[in-house]
Amino acid sequence: MRLTITKTKNTECFYIIESTYIDKKHSTRIVEKLGTLDEVKAKAKGEDPYIWAKKYAETLTMQDKENKREIIKYFSQSKLIAKDVNQTFNAGYLFLQKIYYDLGINNICNSIKDKYQFHYDLNNILSNLIYSRIIYPSSKLKTLESSKNFLEQPNFTYNDILRSLEVLSKEDDYIQSELYKNSLKYSKRNDKVLFYDCTNYYFEIEDEDDFRKYGKSKEHRPNPIVGMGLFLDGDGIPLTFDTFEGNKNEQGTLKPLEEKIIKDFNNSEFVVCTDAGLSSTANRKFNDKNNRKFVTTQSLKKLKQFLKDWSLDLSKGWQLPGIDKKFDISKLREDENLINKYYDKIFYKERWIKEDGIEQRLIITFSPKYQEYQKNIREKQVQRAINIIDKNPKIIKSNNENDPKRFIETISTTKYGEIAETNNYILNQEKINDEALYDGLYAVCTNLEDDASEIIKINKRRWEIEESFRIMKTEFKARPVYLSREDRIKAHFLTCFLSLVIFRYLEKKLDEKYTVTEIIETLKNYNLNLIGNDYIPNYTRTDLTDLLHKLFNFRTDYQIISEKNIKKICKQVKS
Repeated sequence: MRLTITKTKNTECFYIIESTYIDKKHSTRIVEKLGTLDEVKAKAKGEDPYIWAKKYAETLTMQDKENKREIIKYFSQSKLIAKDVNQTFNAGYLFLQKIYYDLGINNICNSIKDKYQFHYDLNNILSNLIYSRIIYPSSKLKTLESSKNFLEQPNFTYNDILRSLEVLSKEDDYIQSELYKNSLKYSKRNDKVLFYDCTNYYFEIEDEDDFRKYGKSKEHRPNPIVGMGLFLDGDGIPLTFDTFEGNKNEQGTLKPLEEKIIKDFNNSEFVVCTDAGLSSTANRKFNDKNNRKFVTTQSLKKLKQFLKDWSLDLSKGWQLPGIDKKFDISKLREDENLINKYYDKIFYKERWIKEDGIEQRLIITFSPKYQEYQKNIREKQVQRAINIIDKNPKIIKSNNENDPKRFIETISTTKYGEIAETNNYILNQEKINDEALYDGLYAVCTNLEDDASEIIKINKRRWEIEESFRIMKTEFKARPVYLSREDRIKAHFLTCFLSLVIFRYLEKKLDEKYTVTEIIETLKNYNLNLIGNDYIPNYTRTDLTDLLHKLFNFRTDYQIISEKNIKKICKQVKS
């Protein structure tokens, strides 16, 4: 900062100015107007006004370096703001950007760029696709517009986005494998326990093609779909994924992705945890060799009868982790005092079985809490079944295993055995009672020889992969997908995957103290207002923003932040 003096016909005017750059062009701006010569003399209190003003400029310079200067802004009630110029910018993406650069995704983009001859900035495109997917989820065209809300402006066009998707699709495997290698430097990974599951995403089209196929939609929508298989590590961080045709059997997707982990990630010893739907005999046999293991849920209803009888017997053989004693838990069905006493406990019993040539342990667990949950769900479904009988029997037809209509029995004959003119509907109490036998019970099969309580802990974390799919579908709005080319569709899901990786790491840094919605809303509302060349926070300071500032080692919650400091922060998060 320096002093400048302008002379008029009657006096001299003193200003403190500083150099600045506007659109990469050098300029100056007034930091403070000290006033006329007479006004400065009054402030100098007997000291030479010129010497005093120079000292004051030096003081402001020192305060500015220490971020202690009080900033003065001049506004006019008669001056209009600039037209079509954005004055509010999102800075919440900076926390995501720090993780993005720490994971070296920028370097991955630069390596890809060296292989191709394109003019656009792949790193800028991919990073904006990721930040926008988390903060402003929308189509690729709208993503370009929403990126303009960020402090750092995009330097690409919509056509650049489309071209980049083609490259990202080709380099999908390379990006995932390099990201995994980089993540090992970023933090320790629990990659000895892996969780796998599948879901699918619908397209608002009617005609299927080679990739988007009609299949069993998870959301029961009558549209062509594309499937996704996703691996998480033992801490819930996404590891790898793949997409496949919508009509493909999900069981066949596990082995290729495991082989990818073995080859590209150089990880050949791990435990795979899946649900029963993905646990084919072939998949179990594949994970019964070369130091690989499996933990999979097991349908109690599909067990052989002698195993089912053993599983449903609550009178003997049950244990609690860490207690060398057998329990009779049959009274936990009805005795409220006992239910309350053991409400948060998980009982178990186990035995070795041989199925399809595989030696494996069958572990049955019983939880009073889970029993209450299943009972409440069924009671609500029974009530819905009653409402259907009373108000809308016309919709009663074939149903799936979770449909309330499964509890409805159709009576097509009279009490004399004759064919009735109209169908009558009643509750099938026998079916209700039969399902109640399974309340609170849960089964897993495994070839691990670890303590049963450890296996139960592993399986309990399966909820994280289901939550990951929910985040992508609900918070990130990964569907419906409006792209049509297979390579661009695959690239879209790659950006969703990368967004999930970064977001999960952010959750971990926050020690999982906040919900997904709380974090995303905080990032979305983390705005700064541009006032001249400086910024004023336009968000609510909370415990969450304080924690973010502490973890990422920068703050923007001062009353005003200079442009210079904002530039320092933007540079810092990329270092």
